[in-house]
Amino acid sequence: MALDIAAVRQIAFLARIKVPDAELESLAKELSHIIGWVEQLNEVETEGVQPIYSVSEMTLYQREDKVTDGDCRGKVLANAPDRVGGFFAVPKVVE
Repeated sequence: MALDIAAVRQIAFLARIKVPDAELESLAKELSHIIGWVEQLNEVETEGVQPIYSVSEMTLYQREDKVTDGDCRGKVLANAPDRVGGFFAVPKVVE
């Protein structure tokens, strides 16, 4: 799949990345090449292959799960630039 300059410009806009017009063509070629690799990987037959999450077998230590509140509200709120009652106060972000 080949990307054109308009598609790269749109991707940069959506990613909120400023890309100079002089670099759009080379970036389009690079991204097209990367997409080609992904398409090539999609052609690999993986039926019956178990997925792995690590290259070595290991068992992680598991502790007993206990629910606690930590009892350190004052220490946590000491980091708050603004607080209301026992909570962090944050600015409204809905437009």
